Amino acid sequence: MTARVRLAACAAALVIAAAAAWPVAAEKPAAERWVELVEIDGGINPAVAEYVDDSIARASREGASAVIVRIDTPGGLLASAQRIVKSLLNAPVPVISYIAPSGAGAASAGTFIAEAANIAAMAPGTTIGAAHPVEEGGADIRGVMGQKVENFTASFARSIARQRGRNEDWMEQAVRRSVAIGEREALQKHVIDIVAPDLASLLIQASGRKTSVAGQDVTLDLAGAAIRSARMTIGQQVFNILSDPNIVYLLLMAGLIGLYFEFAHPGVFLPGVAGAICLLLAMASFEVLPVNVTGFLLILLGVGMLIAEAYITSYGILGLGGIVAFVMGSLLFIDTSRTNLVVSRNIIYGAAAGSALIILSVGYLVARGRHSRARTGAEGLVGEIGEVREAITPGVPGKVFVHGEIWRAVSGEPLSPGTRARVMAVRGLEVVVERSS
Repeated sequence: MTARVRLAACAAALVIAAAAAWPVAAEKPAAERWVELVEIDGGINPAVAEYVDDSIARASREGASAVIVRIDTPGGLLASAQRIVKSLLNAPVPVISYIAPSGAGAASAGTFIAEAANIAAMAPGTTIGAAHPVEEGGADIRGVMGQKVENFTASFARSIARQRGRNEDWMEQAVRRSVAIGEREALQKHVIDIVAPDLASLLIQASGRKTSVAGQDVTLDLAGAAIRSARMTIGQQVFNILSDPNIVYLLLMAGLIGLYFEFAHPGVFLPGVAGAICLLLAMASFEVLPVNVTGFLLILLGVGMLIAEAYITSYGILGLGGIVAFVMGSLLFIDTSRTNLVVSRNIIYGAAAGSALIILSVGYLVARGRHSRARTGAEGLVGEIGEVREAITPGVPGKVFVHGEIWRAVSGEPLSPGTRARVMAVRGLEVVVERSS
């Protein structure tokens, strides 16, 4: 065989080998497949909505096979939930909602998020539902406004279920009647698609299912895919913390007490600085949480009345009114017509008792200090008893030893050396004394 023939044979063999290997190279190895895991653990707020948006965009940009949104939430802001639902319905990658771990739930606004995913799943021992809108204080919204809010929310819920081909009637009942169900009943009623004890089982059960992503049919192939956890940015973490009504309420109380202590004891600085920071952080969260202005003003009124009680004799009326205003304002602090997140009653009652005790105690100490006799300076000499060292006669000053010092002294009666004398007044560098019995 000539050299040319051997060279041609080798080239042909290489081409055949490359052609045979091409389909294998075109397929994405299982080790390279991965899914993005997004955690919603707590209240739903703008920080969580931004976190979900960023995670879906990053997953699509970096080539994730799917996004899993693991949910455990008592609910939150309806506006933030609507933003998340919009992101899930229009996501460029398949999205799987997973209510987990056991004992978790997707209540209120969390129900809409769970149903908006391409695949909805629950772990054993979890619940979903109870999405009825309420007004301030947790009561039903009455009248025409109540009907409008309920009808809109029910229509919103039905549209999500219709988009994903799930049980529209149950979604409406979750809004209108606050029904909630467990994972088995949810699977039977076609509220969810999968019951999975863990993520590995979820990926296996989701594989082979067909769904629509960006208007195109996609068959999921997720078994054995790697899982990457998405993380909130520092800014998102801060605002997520500030979106907790209990944290915001405690920051507000700490800010008010710190500033009061600074005003009561000027020059200490630390309570004033810490109080100002806490108060500003609390007010920054007002951009995230739906704060009721009336409740906020009642809290300020209550604090003001408690402060006044320490300085004004009202026989307890101002103090009692301050505590009532404080508690009422705390109960109304969060506008529950826009979220089901509220300040814990235990925190409110504890803060009311603690704040009243601190403010009244500090006020009492300040008032007692202001009404007590001065013990330093010229004013501190008044009432002190000293000893005459140089005779004093009416019109002729003498000397008296008092408070460890020799003072020029005058008196309306004659006083001989060695006589005990009480200081009645201070006139510049001279004291007025009288005989002390």
